[in-house]
Amino acid sequence: MKYYSLFFLTIILALSSCIKDEPQNTECDILSAWVEGDTYKSCFFQPETDMRKDNILYSSSQITFTVKSLISLPKIPLHFNITPGATIEPANGSEQDFTHGPVIYTVTSEDGAWKRQYKVEFREAELPSLKFSFENYELIDVNSIFSYKYYSWFEYDKNGEKKDIWATGNQGFGMGNSTTAPEAYPTAPDENGYSGKCVRMQTLDAGPLAGAFKKYIAAGNLFIGKFDVNKALSEKGALESTLMGKDNAFPEEPFRVTGYYKYKPGAEYWDEKKNVVKGKVDEADIYAVLYRNIDDAGNPVVLDGGDVLTSKYIVSKARVNSLPPTDEWKPFEMFFEDVAPVDQKKLKEYGYNLALVFSSSKEGASFCGAIGSTLYIDEVVISLEKD
Repeated sequence: MKYYSLFFLTIILALSSCIKDEPQNTECDILSAWVEGDTYKSCFFQPETDMRKDNILYSSSQITFTVKSLISLPKIPLHFNITPGATIEPANGSEQDFTHGPVIYTVTSEDGAWKRQYKVEFREAELPSLKFSFENYELIDVNSIFSYKYYSWFEYDKNGEKKDIWATGNQGFGMGNSTTAPEAYPTAPDENGYSGKCVRMQTLDAGPLAGAFKKYIAAGNLFIGKFDVNKALSEKGALESTLMGKDNAFPEEPFRVTGYYKYKPGAEYWDEKKNVVKGKVDEADIYAVLYRNIDDAGNPVVLDGGDVLTSKYIVSKARVNSLPPTDEWKPFEMFFEDVAPVDQKKLKEYGYNLALVFSSSKEGASFCGAIGSTLYIDEVVISLEKD
């Protein structure tokens, strides 16, 4: 067990730097970015949180600040916290003009041998995507101790810019299953959608490495938010690594979510100890929550897999009652139910985030489910209360 712990610790440390098997002075990452000064507060809806981007994920190469208007945006001195010894160009704290598009920042490691580029942009607030056909995806190539590839989905905004709003647990699965083909990961594209392509989510054996930590299954999932691979082996495990609704501020009240699905449960249901639970049939899960993204003290709030359905910051939620097994495409529908009052002023100031989650096993976050359970999702639409 000590061998597995040391091996997994090596992987986590490796994924947190630019060159995973090199000394610390080869790191070249942006850890946080922020705007300083009262002069710029009027440009942001919520200065306390919108002027800072902390805990930037290693997998992120794009940093986006949301502002009220680009037209009146002055040149802004952007500040960065980067890995020790590294340098950044343009210079840290230098004024830059973001009104004509993103600015590319290059971080160079202390020894000068390694570089990494980040696209930093200031973008006007806009209504997030409401319709999802899942036609847009790409292969992400991870180069670390293990080299592996996995699929990731994205959307386009009104200006045709790519927005990485979707996340999966694929990266965590790849850490222990680097030889698995991307098409065989828990979440992968499928050519036979309700219209065009779709997303296929399948519950799989998590592999021997995860099994050493008593995490025996990997449910296929897709959610609006971010996946923090560095937290995948924390005490809360997969729960803490799934940052639900992160960076998806939503300025309207959602009313309903509709779409199409196919589902087939696996043959044998496993509990968290890998015991077969006789007579229990696996279920898929679809749910969404609207929650406050800032607390009363002005601190940012991001829900994870542990509190996404129970947090005191939730103001409304929706969940599909059941998804009966079917080999044919069937419609699903769920309505948002109020949990707490919505502050309309905070809503218009992007003070709430929306998370939307799909999973092939309802208890997959607790590592319970049936190997082979498969959920297909396509043509999802979020309807607004005002509609």
